[in-house]
Amino acid sequence: MIKQNIQTILSQLPGHVTLVAVSKTHSVEMIFEAYNAGIKDFAENKVQELIAKQPLLPADIRWHMIGHLQRNKVKYLIPFVHLIHSVDSERLLNQIQKEAAKANKTISILLQVHIAQEEHKFGFSTEEIKIFFEQSKNINSPNVSIKGLMGMSTYTDDESVVKKEFDTLKSLFDLIKLKHGDQLPDFKELSMGMSSDFLLAIKRGSTMVRVGSSIFGERDYN
Repeated sequence: MIKQNIQTILSQLPGHVTLVAVSKTHSVEMIFEAYNAGIKDFAENKVQELIAKQPLLPADIRWHMIGHLQRNKVKYLIPFVHLIHSVDSERLLNQIQKEAAKANKTISILLQVHIAQEEHKFGFSTEEIKIFFEQSKNINSPNVSIKGLMGMSTYTDDESVVKKEFDTLKSLFDLIKLKHGDQLPDFKELSMGMSSDFLLAIKRGSTMVRVGSSIFGERDYN
């Protein structure tokens, strides 16, 4: 079933879009099944779960951190993380820089922008992200590579709301590329779209979609 789900999703994705399989709460066996179906990019939203699964799975998996990340947990990801999508403050970026420098590594990140109507979602506001790129010394941190932006839309059946939010993020992405692109050679990724709205996100400019339940089925939180 997992293999079939992956084939169906991949058949709908343009070549430039990366499918990230969101494996949170799912077993190592299910991740192996997706891996054997050709998926190399997997995402978790909790550090504890990610560091428990990582040693049990193939070394060539590219692990993505997509959940809210506490600064005191950054050090656990530094040895192996491929991309941190959820950098939602300059303080967190500073911590990643510090831990990456200690390990003599460069860590790839996306800056998370708050585009949804829900208050509880994390991220820079659109104004804060503009100020960050205008004023921050962290644009060219030696141990952090800013690859792009990430955002989560409002959980709603109203497609017009979701379209508007994705368009806001894409406009912001384009503006940053235009104004700061010469300082950001790797600023190419726009991570938006999940199981319910990834096709809409691709039409709005997404280069990376985070799909969980459409691959693995509904989650069991027990």
